[in-house]
Amino acid sequence: MRLGAGAGFAGDRIDPAVELARRGALDYLVFECLGERTVAAAQARRLADPGAGYDPLLAARLEAVLPHCAAAGTTVVTNSGAANPDAAGEHTVRLAKELGLASLRVAVVTGDDVLDAVRGLDPVLWETGRRLSECDDELISANAYLGCAPVVEALAAGADVVLTGRLADPALYLGPLVHTFGWAEDDYELLGRATMVGHLLECAGQLTGGYFADPVTKPVPDLAWLGFPFADVDPGCDAVLGKLPGTGGRLDPRTCAEQLLYEVDDPAAYVTPDVVADFTGVTFTSLGEDRVRARGASGRARPDALKATLGFRGGWLGEGQITYAGPRCLDRARWAADVVRERLAAVHGVDGDALDVEYIGAAAAFRGLADVPEPAEVRLRVSARVASRRQAAAVGWEVESLYTNGPAGGGGARTDLREVVAVRSCLVPRDHVRPTVRVVTP
Repeated sequence: MRLGAGAGFAGDRIDPAVELARRGALDYLVFECLGERTVAAAQARRLADPGAGYDPLLAARLEAVLPHCAAAGTTVVTNSGAANPDAAGEHTVRLAKELGLASLRVAVVTGDDVLDAVRGLDPVLWETGRRLSECDDELISANAYLGCAPVVEALAAGADVVLTGRLADPALYLGPLVHTFGWAEDDYELLGRATMVGHLLECAGQLTGGYFADPVTKPVPDLAWLGFPFADVDPGCDAVLGKLPGTGGRLDPRTCAEQLLYEVDDPAAYVTPDVVADFTGVTFTSLGEDRVRARGASGRARPDALKATLGFRGGWLGEGQITYAGPRCLDRARWAADVVRERLAAVHGVDGDALDVEYIGAAAAFRGLADVPEPAEVRLRVSARVASRRQAAAVGWEVESLYTNGPAGGGGARTDLREVVAVRSCLVPRDHVRPTVRVVTP
């Protein structure tokens, strides 16, 4: 069977997924659109509007691919339900009606919301080493990483579109594989191999050269039209990775090796809700242009606890940016930062320790660990995370006021203001997480 990667993050392109849906002969098209930052942002949107909280690009993605998927018999699986899978399901049903797909079956997976359970368990937070009850910030959300079982259940119920919330990224691909080949939930050898396939595909264009690309050392052809990958998988979970002819990018053992190790702390123990995968024996063999065989992964028993992402009200983030160019631009940017820092403290009561000052273009990304020659231009960025909206708004205001109040030559000012949802993590016993599947039709 053939699995295609339709997205690797919430803001990913749509046209490569359309190409896969239109001429990829896919059995499944998977959209991975949820990270810890994005689930936190989705929770903030849901708090502001109970009908929101799912991926803002969900409708655009589905409108673009569903007609092609329906014609080809391709099933869509996605975690675009984010913080509100039920609302995502209702929206998808309405869209299907508008597209004339009256027989479309939409499955909604819920149960990753473990807010009540986490409050009762009072777990230790990874980032602080302290109990939840010792945290002063207001807890507003808790989402556990589900495994593939509810996706398998949804597919067994005949779903054409499966919408989930917080699901482990590889599980989006494990679900179709387990459903199609009938693997047992404790066949950890096969699940480890399938986790390798899911991990390789989950970031979409990263596998076909996107994150790999670098001038001279790692050239990637036609990067503007990067094609997304697919995998042909047999019942023993041997996988051949490929991309569509005529699309940009490259897919070879080097791009595969980089993606295999992406976000992997221990290749011998890649922990997921379904299996602890072992990637140390993985080999990649080129089968021709943009075709690679992947094999050699294994696995052992799944963990007894699941990771959960917790969201806390974290105050407000205010930001201001302005550019200085020409002779002594870095000196002027530093002077400007001193002015903003002094005025924020004296006029607005913003503690200097809350400020983050960056000089973009002068090795800001290196956090003082590298020296660079005098830049031709530098962009000053001042931000502060504070308790009140008023103080956060003052940050951008003071930066923008530099236009006419000096130093000389500032331009291109921009401000931003938003509420912060801080993210922390913990473990939740598996028996406290109870996924459910609901199937609806237009």
